[in-house]
Amino acid sequence: MANRTAGVGKFAWLNGTFVTAQEARVSPFDRGFLFADGVYEVAAVYNGQLIDLERHLERLERSLRELGYPKAPDRRQLEVMHRELVTLNGIEEGLVYLQVTRGAYGGRDFAAPAQPRLTMFAFAEGKQLLDTAAHRDGIRVIATPDIRWARRDIKSVGLLAQAMAKTEAKAAGKDDAWFVDAGGTVTEGASANAWIVTQDGDIVTRALSNDILAGVTRLAMMDLVSQTGGKIIERSFSLEEAKQAAEAFATSAVALVTPVVELDGVRIGDGAPGPVTRRMQALYRQAIGAR
Repeated sequence: MANRTAGVGKFAWLNGTFVTAQEARVSPFDRGFLFADGVYEVAAVYNGQLIDLERHLERLERSLRELGYPKAPDRRQLEVMHRELVTLNGIEEGLVYLQVTRGAYGGRDFAAPAQPRLTMFAFAEGKQLLDTAAHRDGIRVIATPDIRWARRDIKSVGLLAQAMAKTEAKAAGKDDAWFVDAGGTVTEGASANAWIVTQDGDIVTRALSNDILAGVTRLAMMDLVSQTGGKIIERSFSLEEAKQAAEAFATSAVALVTPVVELDGVRIGDGAPGPVTRRMQALYRQAIGAR
């Protein structure tokens, strides 16, 4: 049965076992809780199918390597678990969240153990991804200083700066936030990659580095544009250039391709989703089999 309402599904997965979400328990001594010593991934589900799961699991493994984890969970086990969570919870449209931490050790020691006992937790959530008001009409975004740590390429569970940015945006009556570094250039959104379309029609997004996360949807869009003979320019752009752009949009596994129609109170283009953004949305919808 497909999910009829939004919300966390009844069944979760903890350390290899399916349990009810209410039964899932993690030790307060877990290093993910004490030190944010862990990583996560969020894979979208549409029409009961997981989107770009392989790329998400590849990025998970990279994040674990970058944090010095000596091994990653078995990928085949994670693939099977994701699909089973979708089935058990009847998710037609939504997401699966997976978190891996270095585990619990009954105390607090900054130095990581040489042989971690991983804590692995996942849950599914029914959520409308396509045909939302944000996709139809676009979102309004504020700019905020990028105060995050220097390894933003690692999908760490340490998300306090992102949570603060989104809370600030909500308090201001806006929908989301874009981070701006000390040099005045946009790094990325609080939970999405940032894109602009210049007045000359160039599609621009920041090049990959430790400054931003290598978004799975970002990569998918680059592949799709290339396959249609288009071109994406990877370079930094300033907050001022973004405000003067013809169009802007954001991409992520859950936001998919979302138009940005206002940035820091400045209307982008004519204040409505533009033709390039609409084309990008259509490309992605076609790729995931959306009607």
